[in-house]
Amino acid sequence: MDTPALPLDYATIARILPHRYPFLLVDRVTEFEPDTRIVGIKNVTASETYLSPPDARGRQVLPPTILTEAIAQVGGILILAKPENTGRLVYFRGIERVRFYDAAAPGDTITIEVKVVRLRSRMGVLTGFARVGDRMLVRGTMTFALGPKADGSEGAPE
Repeated sequence: MDTPALPLDYATIARILPHRYPFLLVDRVTEFEPDTRIVGIKNVTASETYLSPPDARGRQVLPPTILTEAIAQVGGILILAKPENTGRLVYFRGIERVRFYDAAAPGDTITIEVKVVRLRSRMGVLTGFARVGDRMLVRGTMTFALGPKADGSEGAPE
């Protein structure tokens, strides 16, 4: 597979993932190693509708479940950028060993890194984390399955 030209911008990511605003959570991809790893960026803005209500100090944060979904989306880009997976959907099958350490707030730039643990033609396991600078926000392992192509074909056998 050819490595996509980096960085991947929001419009390119939208051509790879089926998600759309406000649920497309990846703004840019800065590193891409096919079948191995990917690094994406999520910029947190004050206008995001899923921020928590302000706490006693007036601080709003990005919910940890949204961070987990952002990690899954970066992993989805890694899988769906392969030409043989064009037109397929990635189904989030499970998460394990997920740990939440800290929160992100408006103004933060989140770096998301995902690595392949196991990869087959229709299933796989990815591990990933999200951080702001050196501050770890969340890490975990995710299992996914690939659905058939929109035309009903299954693609290459396992």
